[in-house]
Amino acid sequence: MTTTMDPSAVAADAVVLDDIDARPGSTTSLLRTLIGLYLRTLGGTISSAALVRLAADLSIPTARARTAITRLKQRGLLIAAPNASYDLNPAAVPMLERGDRRIFEVRTMRAGDDWTLVSATIPETRRDLRHQLRSRLQFLGAGAVAPGLWIVPGHLDGELEMLLDEIGARSFATLFRTADPRPARPLAEAVSAWWDLTALRAEHERFLTSVAALDTSAPFAAYVRLIDSWRVLPYIDPGLPAELLPADWPGARSVATFEGLSRELSGRALQHVQQCTTG
Repeated sequence: MTTTMDPSAVAADAVVLDDIDARPGSTTSLLRTLIGLYLRTLGGTISSAALVRLAADLSIPTARARTAITRLKQRGLLIAAPNASYDLNPAAVPMLERGDRRIFEVRTMRAGDDWTLVSATIPETRRDLRHQLRSRLQFLGAGAVAPGLWIVPGHLDGELEMLLDEIGARSFATLFRTADPRPARPLAEAVSAWWDLTALRAEHERFLTSVAALDTSAPFAAYVRLIDSWRVLPYIDPGLPAELLPADWPGARSVATFEGLSRELSGRALQHVQQCTTG
């Protein structure tokens, strides 16, 4: 007899939703942010009813919330548990911990800090890996110096090693550390070619516009939306030295805005979640 497997039944070691798989502001992204913020604090389990109630506090209708929850189960972030509840997939914890470091421990280079260069030669037979490496390096905040050669701030060296191991590309890559890269033109000009600063500026402006509209009288919804809007930026913006960026660069303003609102909202938001899940 042939048995059809429920697509929502995902093994605990299945591939889980990656850090920026879901578009910020979407229903799936907001729930993924909610889960990343609070499910570990709640012991890794939440009832279906509580999750739907919290979604309602984010102005997500019940039907849309249940559809998004199903999607998160299919992608392996959540696992169905007894008593109409959900467990956090243990395989998602390293991803969430990586996100914690990026989101809440913002780092910026200073003049003279180390850089790491990555030279990777991947055979034609592994074009899939080549594409994956390129997209993941962009997500890490790497600049493209030349085909097969990328550069990242030295403080991202550990994450770079993890990325290469995670996707199986370490054997194709050689890493170099330097505090003195010497392009043929001034370093600030080279940086503007290695990174798409226009796109990065647009992301900062998007973030600043989105948080200006937050209703801080509803701290839970405001905090989840703050994190959801912010969480992409610390990945794609590597934190380049101010000396190498335009004078009106909005990065410092974004960081200060995020940190100030986070301090203001996080405690009250957690109280709301605890009341909602224990009542």
